[in-house]
Order: sequence, then structure tokens, then C-alpha cells
Amino acid sequence: MASNFFNKASLVMVPDAPIDGKLPSVKPEDRSGDFTFSRGSNLAATRVNKDGLIEKGRENILLYSNTFSSWTIINSTLTPNQAGYDNTSDAWLIEKTADAGRIQINVDAGLATYSVYAKAGSVSWIRLLKGGNASAYFDLSNGTIGDLALTIDATITSVGGGWYRCTMTYEDAFSGSVRIYPAIADGDTSGTSGNIYIQDAQLEQGMVATGYIETTTAAVQKGILENLPRLDYSGGASCPSLLLEPQRTNIFEQSEYFSGTYWAKTGSGGGNAPVVTQNYAISPEGLKNASRVQFDTNGSTSSHRSGLVRDFAFTTGDKYAISCWVKSASGSDEIFTFRIAGAQVGGEKIATNEWQLFTETHTATATTTDNFGMQIRGNYSSQTSDILIYGMQLESAVSYPTSYIPTYGSSVTRSADNPIISSAGDIVDINQGTLFIDVTIDSNVNTEIYLMKFDGVNFNDTLYLYRSAIGKIQGVYRIGGSAYKEETTGAISGRLKAAFAYDSNNDCTLYVNGSKRGSSFSIPTPSVNLTAIRLGGFNDTLAKQSGGTHQSLYFPTALTDDECIALTTI
Repeated sequence: MASNFFNKASLVMVPDAPIDGKLPSVKPEDRSGDFTFSRGSNLAATRVNKDGLIEKGRENILLYSNTFSSWTIINSTLTPNQAGYDNTSDAWLIEKTADAGRIQINVDAGLATYSVYAKAGSVSWIRLLKGGNASAYFDLSNGTIGDLALTIDATITSVGGGWYRCTMTYEDAFSGSVRIYPAIADGDTSGTSGNIYIQDAQLEQGMVATGYIETTTAAVQKGILENLPRLDYSGGASCPSLLLEPQRTNIFEQSEYFSGTYWAKTGSGGGNAPVVTQNYAISPEGLKNASRVQFDTNGSTSSHRSGLVRDFAFTTGDKYAISCWVKSASGSDEIFTFRIAGAQVGGEKIATNEWQLFTETHTATATTTDNFGMQIRGNYSSQTSDILIYGMQLESAVSYPTSYIPTYGSSVTRSADNPIISSAGDIVDINQGTLFIDVTIDSNVNTEIYLMKFDGVNFNDTLYLYRSAIGKIQGVYRIGGSAYKEETTGAISGRLKAAFAYDSNNDCTLYVNGSKRGSSFSIPTPSVNLTAIRLGGFNDTLAKQSGGTHQSLYFPTALTDDECIALTTI
């Protein structure tokens, strides 16, 4: 943004340095132009970060994650202030005094990964257990995994100095406690003595362990928090945009765990059920939580099928959007197709050596129960397919897909993003000014969007930049319930720069992507103040935009034609 525009503007919002509950603006400098930001959907939201990786919210659900004296101590003793893996004295020595000596704490979490840092003491084995069922043994003398029971995955990783991080992933059908045992051998927690060192336990939803988060009396979250504005770097952008989306639900209850019973592995007409290998490769999240899926139709006709699917009831006329990150696992191009409401949709998709987000929408043509997911058929260009997948999502009663919503045992709803300045009277001049917005609109979006909206007492008195359901851009000034507007002649998607200027002569003009749209038109003299500024929506929940806001400005004067054309030129 040129310095002359910056100097003239009374509001400058360039996405940068957000905090939970706030979207700061560069101007005004007294912070009166900061947007209050809310989403209120726990850790359901994700974004693409500056490293090009999907970033989620994270939470250590365990209480007293490194205050093991607050856990229940059974047939054992604890000694604090031991030398830790991180050059602190925060480790603990746990010494068993009788058979099955352990410490434990009650917690339940759905699909979860349990982890702890450990080092051999007088014995070399540690056992992690959940609810008396899911269990994993680890050898702390050589970094190997021993006996496993009812686990999805287990890992042991050296962190130096004889310390290892031991992890166990399981599907939590087992209520009760997580436990830590010193063990005298693989599968053996008997005996009356033996000790190991432990530090920093964590329990988190998901397929893998992430960076440790310390807790005491309450669970602690990091990453994309409940009301944190999402600065998104999708498409390799060097500068982020503000990601604003409507409320959506991922109906799939397991978006990353495909080897369990939730996802059906089907083979029909002689086709083979696909082989799924969990946590096989590095995902778009940058963690080893992508699944390998090997499809085999075992034949060359359309009746030979191999599918990874889930059945849902659906209603004729309802539209569904499915999305998934997919990559070839073989080094060569591989194929797959989506199934929505029991139909093959969108034709063959080509998975390459790069992760790609594939999406498809489909309107159901019947009311029944059938499957959703992915599949290949024998009459396709290949009768086998070897792919990696991550983040399967299904949204219903929608016209386009939105960003990824992780699920770990139940469907999850991400609430609408809602940035607002509720007291903007000192920023907005009711008699003259210019609104400017720089956004990228998803080409799939075919719903109305209030890109930037100034509110009066009610909708009878408002000022806004708007994109209609058919993609036309409008500048609208509503006074006393009457709408005065200018709009583009055609639909616009992708990158959009729009300005709407109004002045004391009661003239209004719209500019879009470097062009003046139509002639100026006059409006009556306004009689109310505009006091609130919103981005991306009509109100707290409706008509949210899907795309990124790169910049939002307000000028307390009507810029000239030349200035507006220069400001909106892409």
C-alpha cells in the first residue's frame, strides 16, 4: 500500500500478529480499530501456515503433566528433581515397591495419543496403559518396542542422553486411567523393585504425538485456538490472508484414522478390499499421520470395485461436498474417484508425487442410505491404485467445500469466523468516505457474501461491499430502508480489489479491479451514524465469505477516480 493511501486512511487492517480474540489493525494507533474476533468452536479450525503445512489447535488433556505426585501412586514411590532430557532437573524417579507398581490418572479422550519421556534406571522397560486395555511396552536400553495390545500405533524416539519419547495411539473405547509402569521385562510388571526415570506426559487427540504442552490443574491448548484469527498462506503466498469461513461440520467421524472399523474396506464383483496402513508417511501436516491405501479391483469391468467408504442416510436434492488430501505412494501417477451418496462423482482423479487437496460436490438424486468416500473400478485406466490420504471431510447441505476440520471419533462443527469493530463512530464519517477490500474468493462459492459492512441501528441504514450469489460485486448504501447500489455487469471470483466511494454531494461510485463500474449515482442525505464494522459476513453467523482477506481499509474522504483506480488495480 502506497504511503499516500496509508496516510489518508483512518482504518488499515493488514493481517498480521493476531492474538486470541483480537485482529489488530495498523491504524488507528490507539487500537480503537482492532477487530474483536470470535469463532467459538474449540480446536476445530485449521489453516495453512507460513511453512506450507496444515496447522491445527493442540491440547494436552492430561492434568499435572509433570507433577506426578498429584497422580494416584500405587505400589511405588516417586522422587522429584532428577536430571531430565531437556537439561533441567524436572524428571522423576519412579520406584516400584510391589507387583504392578505404577502411577495413574483418570482421563478420557476419544482417539488419542499418549506419550511420556523415559529413561532406564535399574530396569529397562516401561509400560504405558489406558483403562486396563490398550497397552504398549518399550525397551529403554535399546529403543525398541515390545508387546502391544489394542493399539493403533506405537513409537519410541531417542532424544539423547539415554532418554526416549514413548508414544501409544489408541481408540478410546476404554474409560478410566492412563498409567505408567516400570517393568522388569517385556510384558512383565511383576516384582517388588525396579525404577525408571520419567518426565513430561501428554495425552492429545490425534494419530501422533506433537510438541509437549505443560499442564497443572487444567488442560492447556496451543496452535489455532478457539478465537484466534487464521492467517493463511495457502497457495504458497508470501504474505498471509485472513481466512473467513461460514459454520461447517465434518460429518466423517474419523478424518485421519482409516484402518479401524469406522471406515469400511469393500470389495465387490470380485474386487479386493483395499489394504490400509496407518501412519505410513508424512502428511500435509508435516507429521507421520498419513495413511497408505492400496486399492485392487481384481478385474477389468465396472462391477469389479475396491472402496474405502462410510454409509450415511441422505436426502434427494441435498448437496454434499467431499474433500481429501491425496498423494501417490508409488512414485508414479495413481488414480481414484470420490463416491458421494452412492454415486461415482467427478471422474478419475490423478494423484501425483505432490500432496494435493481434491474436492468434489454432488447433489443427491434419491433419499436412501449409501456410501461416501473413495473407490476405483475395474474399467478405469488402472485396476490398482496405491495412494496416501489425509484429512477426509464431508459437508452436507452446502454448495462448496471449506477448510479442513479434524475429527477423532465424532463429527465436529467449526463455527463461523466473526471479526467486528463494535464501536467505530470515530473512524467512520457518515457523509463521506471510501471502503476498500482486497480478497481472494473461492471460485466454488455461489452464495452471497458481505465483504465489508458498516452497520447502523439496523439493516435499514447500512453501507457495504457485497458479492451476490451469482458473483456480481456491489457497492450498496441503504438509507431509511432504501438501497442505492452500483454493481458489476458480470461475475467475479479469484482475486478481487474493490472500492466504494461516497461524498458530501451524496454521490456513490464503485471501482473493481482497476476499473470504474458505471456512473456515479446520488443518495439522500443520511440521518444516522454507522457505528460497527464487520468483515466477511452480514451478522455473527450468516453469509460468511470463503476465501482470504488480504487488506481492508477505510478512508474518511471520498477518493478521486484516479486514486480508486490505482488502489484497486491488481
